[in-house]
Amino acid sequence: MQNLSVASNEVRVTKTACHLCHLQCGINVYTEHGRITKVEGMPEHPFNEGNICVKARHAADYVYSEDRLKYPMKKENGNWLRISWEEALDTIAAKLGHNREIYGPSSLMVQLGDAGSVPLLPNGLAWRFCDAYGTPSRVAPNSLCWEIRQKAQKVTLGKFTVADPENAKCIVLWGTNPHNSNPWGVKRILDAMAKGAKLIVVDPRRTPFAKRADVHVQPRPGTDCALALAMLNTIISEGLYDREFVEKWTHGFNRLADHVKQYPPEEVERISWVPADKIREIARLFATNKPACIVQGTNSLDQQASGFQNSRVIAILEAITGNIDVPGGYVRVLASLHLHPFGLPTMGTTLMLGADKYPISHKIGDRIYGESQAADWADTVLSEKPYPTKAMLIVGHNPLVTAPNSGKVRQALEKVDLLIVMDVFMTATAEMADIVLPACTFLERTDLGDVLPAYFGPEPWVMLRKPVIRPLWESWPDGKFWLELAKRLGYEKYFPWKDVEEAMDYFMEPSGVTVKNLKEDLPCGLETAPIFYGEYKKRGFHTPSRKVEFYSDELEKLGYDPLPTYCENPESEISSPELAKEYPLVLTTGARILEYWHSQYRNLPALRRRIPDPVFEVHPETAQRYGVADGEWALVETRRGSIEIKASVTEDIAPNVISIPHGWQEANVNILTDNTPADPVSGYPVLKGLLCRITKKKP
Repeated sequence: MQNLSVASNEVRVTKTACHLCHLQCGINVYTEHGRITKVEGMPEHPFNEGNICVKARHAADYVYSEDRLKYPMKKENGNWLRISWEEALDTIAAKLGHNREIYGPSSLMVQLGDAGSVPLLPNGLAWRFCDAYGTPSRVAPNSLCWEIRQKAQKVTLGKFTVADPENAKCIVLWGTNPHNSNPWGVKRILDAMAKGAKLIVVDPRRTPFAKRADVHVQPRPGTDCALALAMLNTIISEGLYDREFVEKWTHGFNRLADHVKQYPPEEVERISWVPADKIREIARLFATNKPACIVQGTNSLDQQASGFQNSRVIAILEAITGNIDVPGGYVRVLASLHLHPFGLPTMGTTLMLGADKYPISHKIGDRIYGESQAADWADTVLSEKPYPTKAMLIVGHNPLVTAPNSGKVRQALEKVDLLIVMDVFMTATAEMADIVLPACTFLERTDLGDVLPAYFGPEPWVMLRKPVIRPLWESWPDGKFWLELAKRLGYEKYFPWKDVEEAMDYFMEPSGVTVKNLKEDLPCGLETAPIFYGEYKKRGFHTPSRKVEFYSDELEKLGYDPLPTYCENPESEISSPELAKEYPLVLTTGARILEYWHSQYRNLPALRRRIPDPVFEVHPETAQRYGVADGEWALVETRRGSIEIKASVTEDIAPNVISIPHGWQEANVNILTDNTPADPVSGYPVLKGLLCRITKKKP
């Protein structure tokens, strides 16, 4: 290995933002003689307060792994040949230039993931590149994850809000397991509970917090909307709502009250498996202990046929009980710095991929969103509709393992003429590429670490992510890749900066801070905005009615249900009883594993020793029925395929439910999943609530 770090005999400590998952914790990184020697939590950071997870403790293993991609390479006759960056960029630019002239700009698809980027800058440069090239075919995980929650809240509340459990007297954990997905949120919940806060957990799995909850209910995966509507039925029929807030600040209450009569707890018990008395109990507990907040899982409620409506009805539960803009309820925070727009003036002249079918993914009222619907991209490539895809640039993303319907994804990747993948490691997707490019890790580049309040708690905090060592081997920051490729294609006027830091200074100009400022004066970061308590009393709500919209005229105009309405998953015992005879169990996917992040880090020995094998969780009653013992390898099948995976027999999951985490290449759950759009508003597929079966693996 080349020693490309600055030579030094001193121990140096650099304060920076971690990027081994979405939490962006503050860390202190120690280097000696230009090599990372230790990583600790940064006590001054308001989010993690000096704590770090097991991934961060092994950050040096990640950086120095011999598995890393070290040089640009191209595939010839099935073999990888090392090439220079110059050759790689020239080849890519020549092909993209040719394709644009012959097939048009839509012939390029760009996909971004999480390994190499954060949305603030490298991803922003990528979307700017797409604008300069002219392609509307741009895909990122947000459009298959929490983004639909943001849009549903904006339709309902006129803004995006987050839960504030630290100050709550009642906390609902709905489809989230903070012990694995957000360990720093655990302390906040425990502190609130120590002060007397009630805890409700809604989850088919008996998580650590479920074992401590005042009430834990286990709904059938995919039925959350029906459960929430039954809670509204109870709250309204028993007069437990905030009458003053409802009368002054809501639109469509009477219509909502009539609508939820369709969802009495007894009927929803049949749908959701949650007993009617438990539905009434959690509704009363939530409505009568104020302030209260619902902490919603990152994507557990999104990837259902009712995904958009799930977030609508949860926002309405918060509003109808008077828990908007109050400490302990739902509050608005502005986490990011104020930035120049990344997009070019021509942005929006071409609809993003899928925007014709799912216009809310592109525009609601005067609010425009510039990202494609992620579930549709493989079908677009295979059908060549609405346009052919001749080249694909994938940066920090491993769709062959992480995108739904892996069989279709593989066919789509095989179909494109030119596949370019830039990543830290040789992923399953990179193995299929024509050219692979080595990406830096987060400890070898400059960008912004933004505490994302979308997930948990109002932390409006940003800090500079600083390189603690120089890029190893010939790896590049992905921001540098976009700058250099843009210049080769003649887009200098749109990318006039000599390097990423100069580009950052331009984009951060409206905020009044610079890279130098963040390095020297604010090494621990800065709070970017206050928390907006009581905001609606001063400004109203940014909706057409200036109120919380229980009934949405905007949705009605677009042909959608103006009131939150439950939609049964297309595969279920109710919607497809004949299929359920063949596949009688319910599959839910994507549960978080603390040691890993999506498909990453399983190649690091220290982490792999902790979680060595992929497992599926199954209740003892279910396992016994199918002759599967704990620790045995079994076959899990859906209509789309089958995988071999080890059984974890546990009472910590509801009977007849199978839970499989994603990200395992050797037991890829997305072989079982479907990318067919199911939510009529967002186009999201169902990843929570498919039908499956299990069989004992034959010797």
